[in-house]
Amino acid sequence: MSNSNPSSKPVRIELPTRGLSRRQFIYTTALAASSLAISSYAAPRSKFKSPNEKLNVGIIGAGGKGEVDSNGLASENIVALCDVDSDTLAKAAKKWPSARLYRDYRVMLEKEKTLDAVTISTPDHQHAPAAMQAMHLGRHIYCQKPLTHTIYEARALTLAARKYKVVTQMGNQGHSGDGNRRLCEMIWSGAIGKVTEAHCWTNRPIWPQGLERPAGSDPVPKNLDWDLWIGPAPMRPFVDKWPEETNVTSTKRRGSGKVYHPFAWRGWWDFGCGALGDMGCHVMDGANWALKLGAPTSVELVDSSPITTEMAPSWAIIRYQFPARGDMPACSLTWYDGGKLPARPAEMEAEKFEESGTLLIGDKGKLMCATYGERPRLLPESSMADYKKPEPTIPRVPDNDPYKDFIRACKGGPAACSNFDVSGPFTETVLLGNLALRIGKKLEWDSAKMRVKNCKEADQYIRTKYRKGWSI
Repeated sequence: MSNSNPSSKPVRIELPTRGLSRRQFIYTTALAASSLAISSYAAPRSKFKSPNEKLNVGIIGAGGKGEVDSNGLASENIVALCDVDSDTLAKAAKKWPSARLYRDYRVMLEKEKTLDAVTISTPDHQHAPAAMQAMHLGRHIYCQKPLTHTIYEARALTLAARKYKVVTQMGNQGHSGDGNRRLCEMIWSGAIGKVTEAHCWTNRPIWPQGLERPAGSDPVPKNLDWDLWIGPAPMRPFVDKWPEETNVTSTKRRGSGKVYHPFAWRGWWDFGCGALGDMGCHVMDGANWALKLGAPTSVELVDSSPITTEMAPSWAIIRYQFPARGDMPACSLTWYDGGKLPARPAEMEAEKFEESGTLLIGDKGKLMCATYGERPRLLPESSMADYKKPEPTIPRVPDNDPYKDFIRACKGGPAACSNFDVSGPFTETVLLGNLALRIGKKLEWDSAKMRVKNCKEADQYIRTKYRKGWSI
């Protein structure tokens, strides 16, 4: 199958600047100044169904989170399925027998003229090309986290969503939950005073990281279209499993020793965003929202296991610095992965930290929550018995369900809560941590110009080149 897209034609995109907030204006003008050229079509009007109609949905990436996506949208019409793995596609087709089947999402998007919306659950490096083409065609987008593979892509999708006026949602499901809303309401009511430190951690990676690329090649399985799987990334030989002498202990938990497909791609910079990309959009979401963080002024690698050229390390500690925001003081956010943890608070009564979570430290107390903002609680935990929770001020999502939130928006309801105006800038912040990880020194960030002020070398990671036939 050819990897060219004959219907794409590069054009200049005129970016809107009127009627935006100051922050949105900065993002828009900065990207316009960068002379973004994208593959485009005459922008169609987005289609909104009535609440009594069903959406026609295409599933891009049918296994793993793609299966979760199709189940989440089961109330609608699943009309098309796309996956580069024919075994995965066949499995999905058994559940959705009336859906038309594709291997190449570019072909699916061109041929399926009745699509209202698509989900995107591919490896990270395919998110932006798929989402941009779909938005050009007026399709609403539900895209798994992290929204994009690079900072540049995150900003491009944010602005394109505004231009094409499509409904969007990133799949960081905790943003639709009650926990993060209660966390925000507790912080905004002054429960722990002025917050100057945030600490977020995860047990990921649970796949191989910190290794060198294995030598040699293996025959590509008949069920896998390796050219389409590689997509916009540089071509490389297919290797099935790690050599026996390689120390990949994490594969005992997930991946069965696989090098790339399925699942094990997350640790490779060409395809994934490591542990931070996988879990940062979940775990950091509550702190980002409650503390109204915006863009950091700097980010630095505090410590990590040995770093290789092509993979994220097996563990890392990364620190962001944020300026004062309104009545909120300057603060830091420290990220820990690979099982590393912040110092245990003296007030903490629980025996141990959860596998992923957040600790916020204010001048009047401390607060903790779990991966998706669940169970926000003051420290010591026993103090919650006398704590009067603030009245809810943030609108709740029906059943805390991100798919219901998305469907409602596609049928004329309020914007989905993790739409690209929210999740695009947040993804930029998350991915800045990987920039520091790859450069290995403190980076001074200029958000308006989307550049590192003190390190020209970082440019190559802010925006990467695509293989011929792929673009945004």
